[in-house]
Order: sequence, then C-alpha cells, then structure tokens
Amino acid sequence: MPEFTYEAMAGTGQRTNGTLSANSEREVVTMLDAKGLFALKIEEARSVGNVRRGGRRVGSRVMATFFSQLADLLRAGVPLLRCIEILERQSTNAALADILREVHAKVADGTTLADALAEFPRAFNELSISMVRAGQEGGFLEDVLERIAHFTEHQEDLKAKVIGALAYPAFLAVTAFVVLMVLVVFFVPMFEPIFKKLDEAGELPLLTQMLIGTSRFIIYYWWIAALIAPVAIAAYWQVTSSEKARLWIDTMRLRLPVAGTVYLNFALSRFTRILGTLLRNGIPILQSLKIAKDSTGNRVLSAAIADAAEHVTAGNKLAIPLATCKYLPRDIVEMISVGEESNQLEKVLLDTADALDRRTGRQLELMIRLLEPMMLLVMAVVILLVVLGLLLPVFKMSRVVKN
Repeated sequence: MPEFTYEAMAGTGQRTNGTLSANSEREVVTMLDAKGLFALKIEEARSVGNVRRGGRRVGSRVMATFFSQLADLLRAGVPLLRCIEILERQSTNAALADILREVHAKVADGTTLADALAEFPRAFNELSISMVRAGQEGGFLEDVLERIAHFTEHQEDLKAKVIGALAYPAFLAVTAFVVLMVLVVFFVPMFEPIFKKLDEAGELPLLTQMLIGTSRFIIYYWWIAALIAPVAIAAYWQVTSSEKARLWIDTMRLRLPVAGTVYLNFALSRFTRILGTLLRNGIPILQSLKIAKDSTGNRVLSAAIADAAEHVTAGNKLAIPLATCKYLPRDIVEMISVGEESNQLEKVLLDTADALDRRTGRQLELMIRLLEPMMLLVMAVVILLVVLGLLLPVFKMSRVVKN
C-alpha cells in the first residue's frame, strides 16, 4: 500500500506532519478527518520501492498480456477497478504489480485510466496512452486494449525476427574481432625482435610498421581507450539529446542504403496499422492522425504527417499533403488515395500494413544475405593484411640472405 506524507492543521490551529498508508489521497483525507485534522498538503512518499516517478521498465510481452487480459475482463462485464485489482494480484511481474497497485489507487481517486497510466512512461508508451484515452472517450476501450495487445505482440515478433536474422552476422563480427586481437596482441610481438634489424636500417615495410605500432598501442595504452570510451558515449548522448540533432539522426536513418528502406517500411507499417485501427474503431481522422503520427518513431515522418493533418483540417484529402514528403513511397500514397476515393481508407491502411510487413521481411532477408558474405570478405581482408604485415619483412630478409 502506498505511503503518503501529510501536513495538517488541528482545530486549535496547531500544524502537524506525518505519514499514513492508504490507497489514495482521498482515503488519507478521510483518515485525517477522523482524527479531527484538516489536510493542508498531501504527497506520496518517495522511497526506494516507490514506482510513481516514472515506474520501472516492464517487458513488452508482459504489457501485451496485461492489455489482452484487461480487454477480456472488461468485455466480460467486470468493472475497471475490479479488473485492475485482479490483474495486480495475479501478476507474476513485481514491477507491473507495483504499477497496477498505484494505477488502481489513482483511478479510485477519480483519475482517468489514461492519465493514471501516463504516470508510468517507462511501462506505458505515449501511443498506448493516447489510444486508451481515445477508447475511453469513444466508448470502445475493450477493442482498443485488444488492438494495443495485438500491435505490441506484432512489434515484438518483428523485433525477434530482426534480432534472429542479425545473430549470425553479429557472431561473425565478434569472431573477427577476437581473431584480430589475438593476432595483434600475441603474434605480432613475437615477430618484433626478428624485424629489429630491418627497422634500424629503415627497410621495414610501412604495413609492418603500422601493424607493430597498433600492437604496441593496444598492449601498453589500452587504458586510454577505456577512459575515452565512456567520455565519448556521454558526449554522444549529450549532443544527440537536442531536438536538432535527433532530427538530423532520423533523417540519416532514412537515407541509409538498403537499411534505410527497411527502417522506413517498419515505420510506415506501424503508422498505417495504427491509423487504420483507430479509423476502424470510429475515431475521427484528425484525432487518429494526432495519435498515429508518433507511432513511426521518426521525427521527419511525424512532422510530415502532422503537416498533412493540418491540410486535412482545411478540407483536403490525406493523400495530397502526404505526397509532398519525399520519403513516403509513391505506391503507399496512391493506395491511401484509392482508399479515400473508395471510402474504405481503414481497410486499405490495414492491408497496406500487411503488405509492408511482407515487403520488409523480404528486404531484411536480402540484406542479411548480402551482409554475411560482406562480413566474411572484410574478415578475410583484415586477416590478410595482418599476415602480409608479418610476411613481407620475412620475404625481404630472405632476399637479402640469398644475395
């Protein structure tokens, strides 16, 4: 049960402070009234176990299960507060159980479900909160919760597919790095005394000099890299925290060869699926666009969609302003245009999302097929350079001995 700190005034005018355990601020007021105290200030106590200030992160699979179970309970006619209480008791995830306990207290205190969930951004993202708010206002909360669960599971499946596809290339990269470090740190120093005479005579090949210099730096000055790395990471996060830098990064993501196309299709798939789902549930197009624009995860695309929403406000069709965004594929814009003309926009959007998922799967598979031989080629070239750096002086010394 949450702890609340309070400041209250007695009938004599004397002020008092303390802490009470209660389910909500309203319950604290009631408890103080029973003691003859008038509440002046009530705040939830901050403690190590308190999750109110943002909450602990909860896995997407766990959240998908929560949304699905909440939708089933509401559809069965169970009151919202009772639903949250049931899910809090049966949750096997400690972080989610703590969050639901506080959500229950807030909803019991008169807060809407969307606003209560918004207190925990590390567990509930903005898209889910916006959809819950729209579902509450439109009276179809159960359908929205089920859609959120389905969408979350779908995104996790895609993420698992990408991670699985990149597992082998990542293994190759790690293997190449380990092999290279072994050669540079252990084998190169063994050859260094042999090359000493050539080095003194100034006849040591440049490739070998670079190889020996790299080996010495790694062996004797590795701590410099260990110190620079966290500073560089901190500087990177500091620089990229500005809105201008994030906009530039999102633009560069869209311009990446091959990978940029896959990233764009992922973003458009999320947008079209969410927008189609919202429209199918009867949410007006302007409100749907406002909710769905952030689902892309890209500021450039979100800005283009926000601009399109302004034109829709003026009475234009959605496809016309979307066509002005150079990153949106022409075929996607044409499909949206056909959906508007046929009055079946929500169906076309959901079909487009499915088509984009299939297209992205093919592109991802092709990218991985190209990445694997490229990784092998890079490994071969790097190891060949190391071997040449070690053998070139040996060949030169053998020619000197023959002469």
